[in-house]
Amino acid sequence: MRTVLLTGFEPFAGDATNPSGDAVRLVADDWAGPERLVAAVLPVAFNAARLQLLELIIEHSPDVIIATGLAGGRADVSIERIAINLIDARIPDNAGDQPVDVPSVPYSPAAHFATLPVKAVTADISAAGIPASVSYSAGTFVCNHVMFTALDGGEPGDRAAGFIHVPYATESAPQGQPSLPLADIARALRIAIRTSLDTEIDVSYAAGDIW
Repeated sequence: MRTVLLTGFEPFAGDATNPSGDAVRLVADDWAGPERLVAAVLPVAFNAARLQLLELIIEHSPDVIIATGLAGGRADVSIERIAINLIDARIPDNAGDQPVDVPSVPYSPAAHFATLPVKAVTADISAAGIPASVSYSAGTFVCNHVMFTALDGGEPGDRAAGFIHVPYATESAPQGQPSLPLADIARALRIAIRTSLDTEIDVSYAAGDIW
């Protein structure tokens, strides 16, 4: 039986909720398989999040890892394509730590590409009527740190791993912030799981940015 590890985050930066963690719980509550789903809500803390993720990977040996987090201000579900080996925290994490200009994992590569079928996931979420896009920046905070951790180590082809940023949930979004209903965010994660399990070779289409 294949295993999927799905993670979200606890609230941070003064928010009462975090739609990534809330959506992960929704997905877990009605998961019907046939694959095994391991769901976890990670702390928004650099050291603790990395350690908990590594413990989950060692314990469950997942075939697919989809980590998720909040990107307040984004209007769609963003499937991240690259994680950089850099922590440059604009604000302290929930443990009060604010590392600046340090690597996520010393002596590891400068970056890792997601091994999820990023474009297929994006296309399938969009086809379901949920706004989605490929993103080329996972930031330099705990989200990027977790993505890099999920991708670092192991051998190519060991597992599909990556990160999805979600917008605020409509039910709890700060006034004026773009959002999606929490049910749609959870539905997007279900689609991402199924596409990641069923897609051996990613699709290819233009999804780049012009700056």
